[in-house]
Amino acid sequence: MKRLLAFALMTMTVAAACGGGAGTASPSPSAAATSAAPSKTAAPTAAAVKVGLVTDVGGLNDKSFNALANQGRLDAEKDLKVQTSVTESKKQEDYVPNLTNYAQQKYDLVIAVGFLMTNATWKVAKQFPDVKFAIIDGAPANDKGDTENLPNVANLFFKEQEAGYLVGVIAATMAKNKVGKATHNTVCSMGGIPIPPVDRYIAGYQDAVKTVSPTTTILNGYSNDFVDQAKGKEVGLNHISKNCDILFQVAGASGLGYIQAAKDKGVYAIGVDADQAYVAPGTVLTSALKRVNKAVYDTIKAVVNKTFKAGDNSFNATNDGVGYGTLDPAVPADAKAAADKALADIKSGKITPKDAVQVK
Repeated sequence: MKRLLAFALMTMTVAAACGGGAGTASPSPSAAATSAAPSKTAAPTAAAVKVGLVTDVGGLNDKSFNALANQGRLDAEKDLKVQTSVTESKKQEDYVPNLTNYAQQKYDLVIAVGFLMTNATWKVAKQFPDVKFAIIDGAPANDKGDTENLPNVANLFFKEQEAGYLVGVIAATMAKNKVGKATHNTVCSMGGIPIPPVDRYIAGYQDAVKTVSPTTTILNGYSNDFVDQAKGKEVGLNHISKNCDILFQVAGASGLGYIQAAKDKGVYAIGVDADQAYVAPGTVLTSALKRVNKAVYDTIKAVVNKTFKAGDNSFNATNDGVGYGTLDPAVPADAKAAADKALADIKSGKITPKDAVQVK
């Protein structure tokens, strides 16, 4: 399997502090990263499976992607009695040394959180063929951006377009019927940077809107960042100035700024990855769920049970890898019914959401 990922070079723009590619491997975590000691809650034995989790630059406080991965780690530690540790990466140069640190300590499984770590995972997994790795949202990629399946790496992929479709059905139904604050029949979305897992969410969202309400206007943009909330808020305010009533964020911590713009201006927002209803009650209609915690948990369990599967592993609607979150009271019964029907149709194969962005 070869997938050309030329646009992976766009990751250079993620955060102001981010440099180019990954740094040189070193025997200890980067000084720019913070590492938590193994939790004591699991009371592991000497023979316990050891798992190390390395976040991307979004960090553990993104209330989304990285936070979910860490929750899966903690759940596995509690339920499966494994020994775990987590390291936060502060910049992209941290990825290789942070992954290398766990591999050198002979951890049984090292998990890389996010598409931005495909090249780092490739470098370290090739160097440590006897250590198992997993990468969320990608596959190991060489310096040219070509992916390569490795016998010691599980590639954890999601069908984000399915989750995007579900929340798109809710947004389109409300926009079409001008429910509550959705008075302008215009819906929007914002990604962090246009990488595949981000754009698949947006593609499904747009596909649902075009299917349910062809007359609804769609706007899309990018904050070009997964961390800076001010950049996300700026995009949000711009979209609202163009009559957007429902804003769907796919931008990690930067997306929290997009939600804040919706809250400040009295319109609606839709969260991503985790259930973000609590972020802004009365503003967040629902969230496009991507159960990263389930992927992390299931992969750790597979190592414990000696059923680890290298190569592509898919998490989708049929195995509850994606879905939609808590519904705000503003969401009417017909919108929920439409989303539930769409979910059933996706599971049955009647609906196959598009995975390419239509409105750039």
